[in-house]
Amino acid sequence: MQYWVPKALTLSVILGLSGCSVFTNDTHQKKNYRVHEAVQVPADLEQPYQDKEFQMNVAVYNNDAEPLSFRPPQQVLTLAKGSWAEDKEDVARIYFDKNDGIDALDAFIWQAVEGVIENHQSSISADDRANGKLTTGWYSIIKAEEGWFWETVTEVSRQKFEFTLSQEEHQRTASLEAKLVDYQSDKVELDDMLQQQLEVRALNEVVAEFDYRYRLLEVELRKQQGVLSLELGFDKDGEAALITLADRSSVMERLSNFLEKLSFTVIRLDEEKNEVFVRYEAPENSVWDSIWGDEVTTLAIENGDYTIEVGTTDDGQTSLTWSDAEGNVLDSVAMEALQKGLVEALRNRGLSI
Repeated sequence: MQYWVPKALTLSVILGLSGCSVFTNDTHQKKNYRVHEAVQVPADLEQPYQDKEFQMNVAVYNNDAEPLSFRPPQQVLTLAKGSWAEDKEDVARIYFDKNDGIDALDAFIWQAVEGVIENHQSSISADDRANGKLTTGWYSIIKAEEGWFWETVTEVSRQKFEFTLSQEEHQRTASLEAKLVDYQSDKVELDDMLQQQLEVRALNEVVAEFDYRYRLLEVELRKQQGVLSLELGFDKDGEAALITLADRSSVMERLSNFLEKLSFTVIRLDEEKNEVFVRYEAPENSVWDSIWGDEVTTLAIENGDYTIEVGTTDDGQTSLTWSDAEGNVLDSVAMEALQKGLVEALRNRGLSI
């Protein structure tokens, strides 16, 4: 009898909550939330006065169904050595300074223009280089790049460009300007933005060709001078190596004399395998060496035997890959430290191979 009262109370509360319809499942049922009356506008309310002189009509715009592609203006790329551009110019123009090894700056620039025309398998339609002008034949700057399901760049067919070369009286500075003179397309209309893009792209192709040709000229000049330029790089197998512009046969002939001046002992030459076996012993510099100026550069490598493999890279340069006595190729960190010491010795002692 003593348990009957709490059980009855519990049962009555459960039944009340579940069956007395305090809350309903109807979202719009007034029992679930307070319903506010709609805003009633007074019948005697008057609209504010509007002066017709200052009344503005509501603009209506017709939105384009197709999305538009917005591209920023093209920039002249001054990637060639000695090239520069003026800020805020409204024409596609670049300036070149005469670099070392270039005999005639204007002739070198025209060679770059001819190289671009040849790369496009086009021709020269008007040659007036005596007055600083050259007009190309038809070729396409922007070509379609096919993806899996789309083309990322719309082809704009063919263009003709006129290049104008101006040179200062001292003939050490010249400017080259590209101008679109003719355009053909069945799909894309020519506007100011597209014209600017085409002219700058045509000019940038000449700049890239100028840079490529001058790099080749630098290689030839260094070969003629017989100067060893050691740079960090990788051999054809991807191993860290020293890269030089001298050809492999010249390196094999003169590498021994070069290393013997830097505390190396040449043990053996294997011309068939293009390998040089050397032993390095760090010199002991004394006070008298520093006084008389005969101090020898100490290289950042351990004393011991090394094998130098003289190879050729894919771009025709010569690679020097170093291995220790166990046959382990020196990593990029060790090669960087070795390169700094060798370059310092070349500069201080005036050595070359």
